[in-house]
Amino acid sequence: MARTAVARPRLHRWTLDNGLRVVLAPQSESPTASVWVWYRVGSKNEHPGITGASHWVEHMLFEGSPRYAKGEIDRAVVSVGGELNAFTDCDFTAYFTTVPRDHLEVPLDIESDRMTRALISDAEVERERTIIFSEREGNENYPEFRVEEELYQLAFRVHPYRWDALGRKSDIESMTPAELRQYYRRFYGPRNAVLVVAGGFDPAATAREIRRRFSPLPAGGDDVTVGATEPPARGERRAELSGPGTTPYLQIGWHAPALDDPATPATLLVDAVLGGETRMFAAGPGWGRSSEHPSARLYRGLVDRGLAVRATSEWRPRVDPGLFTIQAQAAGGVTLDRLEEAIHDLLARFVRTGPTATEMDDLRTKIRRGAALAYEGASRTGFRLGYFSVLRSPEYEDTLLDALLRVRASHVQEQARAMFRAESRVVVRYTPTKEAADG
Repeated sequence: MARTAVARPRLHRWTLDNGLRVVLAPQSESPTASVWVWYRVGSKNEHPGITGASHWVEHMLFEGSPRYAKGEIDRAVVSVGGELNAFTDCDFTAYFTTVPRDHLEVPLDIESDRMTRALISDAEVERERTIIFSEREGNENYPEFRVEEELYQLAFRVHPYRWDALGRKSDIESMTPAELRQYYRRFYGPRNAVLVVAGGFDPAATAREIRRRFSPLPAGGDDVTVGATEPPARGERRAELSGPGTTPYLQIGWHAPALDDPATPATLLVDAVLGGETRMFAAGPGWGRSSEHPSARLYRGLVDRGLAVRATSEWRPRVDPGLFTIQAQAAGGVTLDRLEEAIHDLLARFVRTGPTATEMDDLRTKIRRGAALAYEGASRTGFRLGYFSVLRSPEYEDTLLDALLRVRASHVQEQARAMFRAESRVVVRYTPTKEAADG
């Protein structure tokens, strides 16, 4: 089989003396430039008492540094016609700014200023506490959030993947400004960061500017490796939730391999067959929440048969072993018992027969198309380079693509059999209360 390559721009890469890794991806035709800073810090680096600290720090890095007072970062970017945002995951936190190419100095100045010098003042922490608490309460209004949080807490007894990136409500209430500053000073710094610049810019001039702005920063960033290892599950774990809502909903999870596990390519294809997402090589803007795909097995086996109004799977490779999940919302008049039984029957058939030749051919076509379109636009380029760099390296993307295209149907079947075991299954079901249904 001929090797398929990712259509990635030519890269310029180096590491500063303070540990900051730099990746430049010039795209001469691009009218914009996108600056991303990825930290290898996420909710996995927290502990009970400070859960949610990574997400809170994400907010605080917009709220004051020596050169940018509260609100000035947003104004500086918007004033030149740019956009900015950030997001927190269990394994990393990412900040990005995309601006017209002539204003690249704006995001470079912002990121160099807040990488080690964010103020995180007592007053701003207290103001942000109310915002984060409201964000947490808003998410709790959605059954999907409550079910997923319960699922992970059941599935993980030791590993810090067991709490959501938003953190526990009690920790949001009690965490002190001093604890937040300590967390920031411990983990955030050049040694745990990757700076990516993609789009229209002069590589030589930008390299000089990066060295000028970032080289003086002190080396910092403790080891972010998690020492805890989740012990094997020894039996199914279940929970029943209830509350406001309109239809019954469930999620089922199974322990799944880490990113660097040899079984990762086959697991990605299990997800693609069941849920329809060719994750990591989808021809779209990024990897958001799973959506429904009419050609996928879960959709055909549950939605087309009138058993569910939504059904899909989701698996994102993590630094450490995570969860493969299936989520489904019951159709009117369908009980959760019937829906869950249908899911188990569908998986049993999949384990017995594996994917069809047609399914495998279709997936390979989608993956090749996704690889060909992977680096369209400065923002998408910055996202992909940062994601693979912070977890492994840009070259790992090529390794993974080649492995995906070499996976055989029998490998997918074997991985489904190994993963979908009853003794490692976690089930959380949500039943709307009678009062909510009447309302």
